[in-house]
Amino acid sequence: MRFVSNEVEGYRIFAVTGVNTISFAVDYQNADTKGLLGFAVERHDPTENQRYFVYGMKVFASVIPQPDEKTVVTTYDHPVQSFVWDDFTAKPDRRYEYLFYPLKGKPKNIDRSAPPVKIVVRTEPLFTELEHDIFFNRGVASSQAYQRRFGNERPDDLQPAQKRLEALQWLSRDLDEALFRFIDQAQAGDRLLGCFYEFRYLPVAKRLKAAVDRGVVVKLILDGKINEHTDSKGKFHPSFPREDNRAMVEEAGLPATAIARWRENNPNNIQHNKFMVLVRGAAQKPAEVWTGSTNMSPGGVHGQTNVGHWVRNADVAAAFEAYWRTLESDPGAVEGETRAVSDAKRKAHRDAVMALAPIPADWEDIAKGVTSVFSPRSGSKVLDMYVDALDSATDYGGITLAFGIGKKFKTALVNNTEAEMPQRPVIFLLLEKQDKPNPRASEPFVPLNAKHNVYQAWGSFLRDPLYQWTRETNARALGLNQHVAYVHSKFLLKDPLGADPIVVSGSANFSEASTNDNDENMLLIRGSERVADIYFTEFNRLFNHYYFRSIQEVMAGRSDGQANASADTSASLFLDESETQEWLKKYRPGTLRWKRVQVFTKMAGAKTL
Repeated sequence: MRFVSNEVEGYRIFAVTGVNTISFAVDYQNADTKGLLGFAVERHDPTENQRYFVYGMKVFASVIPQPDEKTVVTTYDHPVQSFVWDDFTAKPDRRYEYLFYPLKGKPKNIDRSAPPVKIVVRTEPLFTELEHDIFFNRGVASSQAYQRRFGNERPDDLQPAQKRLEALQWLSRDLDEALFRFIDQAQAGDRLLGCFYEFRYLPVAKRLKAAVDRGVVVKLILDGKINEHTDSKGKFHPSFPREDNRAMVEEAGLPATAIARWRENNPNNIQHNKFMVLVRGAAQKPAEVWTGSTNMSPGGVHGQTNVGHWVRNADVAAAFEAYWRTLESDPGAVEGETRAVSDAKRKAHRDAVMALAPIPADWEDIAKGVTSVFSPRSGSKVLDMYVDALDSATDYGGITLAFGIGKKFKTALVNNTEAEMPQRPVIFLLLEKQDKPNPRASEPFVPLNAKHNVYQAWGSFLRDPLYQWTRETNARALGLNQHVAYVHSKFLLKDPLGADPIVVSGSANFSEASTNDNDENMLLIRGSERVADIYFTEFNRLFNHYYFRSIQEVMAGRSDGQANASADTSASLFLDESETQEWLKKYRPGTLRWKRVQVFTKMAGAKTL
């Protein structure tokens, strides 16, 4: 939901609410900001009868010159020194009041005479009967909060058992509960059609077994591809996820009738889907879909960033059911066939997928509502559409990339140049790993940075204490993930706060392989304010979390700052006290920070409560 305050002495507050995150911006264009130290932020929660000043992150060095891990401050004395700010601690479907107090003077003699700017907001509900419910896990095992709560211990090492459950619940937020609810709603006579790459999460497997026991017809297509190998060091690697998937089916006691197909053909490509379709009753009407980026694994639910997307739309469900049917026969090439036969079978599979439904010619042709896109398919039309959508953003574009920035994206974004800065959108890239030169690459490295209006953040954590920030851990060290440990979600945002927002979300990694080779699914969602606001606020939460850590990684010399010049290596760990107000200069018209504020001030549909 979108909100705006009344103007107070030239200031207006804009807010976008998701389920658990609220993103704010302060419109300061008509205000007198001379001498502004920042904003003290007070939050009032009428539901729980709480009123307090929110905690601050940075401190004034003249007040606290040597902060340490025990330092705790609020914005009452150490304000938010920014015109954009986020509250990551909100609860679903709740009314809040926020008061932003402009502070002037000196850190040891603060002038609090300016009246506060009040904004009233309401967060999105979590579980509804609406068309879309969206569930993000916490996705930040590498955090101060996990250290404070659980001491950076692996969940499986925590005692007593209740503490382990608390850690897992904190990490998953409500993603696991949403998965369970989707399965539990199916009753005798209904069908659940599932298609999974990884099927290694016992709580979900048990829920599906319980569904079978109460008369639900469960039919699963699971990855069963043989890819065992011995690496260059002589270590043997069993087929993954085939062996784990088979072991989980046995452990959960799922009957043979529940396995519609072990997906084995096209052995060199990934059966990368993570979806379920609910087909209701005797009429066998496709009704609802669960999809997104979440693998059915402990790391998928509790570790790396992921999203589950629940869609209540009969047309979408019918499309997913039809796609499921094409996979049920295990289409594609068989190991040992001739190249000609294999190529013909792969083409037949792509043709069958492409025949399910037409796709938009470009992003401008995406229909209002929800459009489903399935892979594999021939050509680059779909990937080109994603690239063009991001590059064509008017004010804001955001994307998560678990496996790097593809050549097509770089070719487009490298022209998003500083020369056109006042007119060009600001683009945010959230990456699993830093984008940096590969010494084995055959082509020159193309950096994307501030001169291209691009911010980058990547998976990282604080390896050592840093003033008031303590040492952190990550999902790999916690035993949750082995490969992708930070950013596994796959979604794209084009002007999410505009009147015509576009969100793309699903299982595909915005790559050639995910378009042409793998079994994948994506949702193209146009015009849904609820969807756009939830994805936008969660993207902010994740990006801001990792951006700070990415900057510190560069400053500590662990990363090449030249590979990401958008990381502000001059950013101080303390609040600005300079007479020249250096922090305000970063918001001059045309700068990236100014553009971030403009995204809010231009947003459509903001209301005042």
